[in-house]
Amino acid sequence: MTPPTPEVRAVIDLISAQFPPLGTEMTDIAEVRAFFAARPRPETVPPPVAAVTDEDADGVPVRVYRGALDPDAPVVVFCHGGGFVLCDLDSHDDFCRAVAAATGATVVSVDYRRAPEHPFPAAPEDAYTALLWAARTHPGRTLAVAGDSAGAHLATVLALLARDRGGPRLAFQALYYPMLDPRRSRPSHRENAQGCFLTADHLRWYWDAYLPDPADRTHPYAAPLAHADLAGLPPAHVVTAGLDPLRDDGTAYAAALASAGVAVQAHHYPGMFHGFLSMAAALPEATAARTTAFTVLRDALS
Repeated sequence: MTPPTPEVRAVIDLISAQFPPLGTEMTDIAEVRAFFAARPRPETVPPPVAAVTDEDADGVPVRVYRGALDPDAPVVVFCHGGGFVLCDLDSHDDFCRAVAAATGATVVSVDYRRAPEHPFPAAPEDAYTALLWAARTHPGRTLAVAGDSAGAHLATVLALLARDRGGPRLAFQALYYPMLDPRRSRPSHRENAQGCFLTADHLRWYWDAYLPDPADRTHPYAAPLAHADLAGLPPAHVVTAGLDPLRDDGTAYAAALASAGVAVQAHHYPGMFHGFLSMAAALPEATAARTTAFTVLRDALS
């Protein structure tokens, strides 16, 4: 494991200090969400895009970012991370703006229902409803899915659902440090269990909230890494971080996709941590990695 540089360690320590002890001292979802709601939001200038609108995707709230006012612009349906429990449209607003601005795409960010109030399969069904809406309201456009962490999990499931339910046709899936294994069984879950922002306690709490029924933990749409047939899925880009407990989820999934005949690009950042693509303002390494990720997505959509 590559240790973090002093600059990276300082960022990890800062964001860790601002994050509650989920799964140990703090387990009540109302308390957790109140904690986040009370935190002051940093004052930043959002990346400029051509237009932003909040819309209703057949009952699922979405926020639509238009990177360019091009009637033929590709469409990216984006699912935010947060362990299926936290985060929302606002938490990932800057990131979605950055995707739209860098690619020129129309980004549809999905406000899916969250656990524990709405466990599996509420989130993927909401995301699929939004995907169908995006395809219907932007006919003829190139269509892709993307997400980070738990949102990357949902993006993988959207690719499975689109294949299994006869559409819509997807051109690409962009998966940023995906959260794919409810068993948390691979070495990175032990090597990076503590001290690098996302912890083993967080992940256990997230999975328990999302999959309270043990029978669901072998469902292909809940555990795609271990239980899904990956043949026939669209090309993928998988980003992983060396200090992330989810590192091996992503590397194993990229390998499984390749074994199933799916074209895969994989970028691994040994000295980075979970969520680092959202830290471009603080870390030059994150800025460079984000540029690479968005370039791969733009090229795949062209």
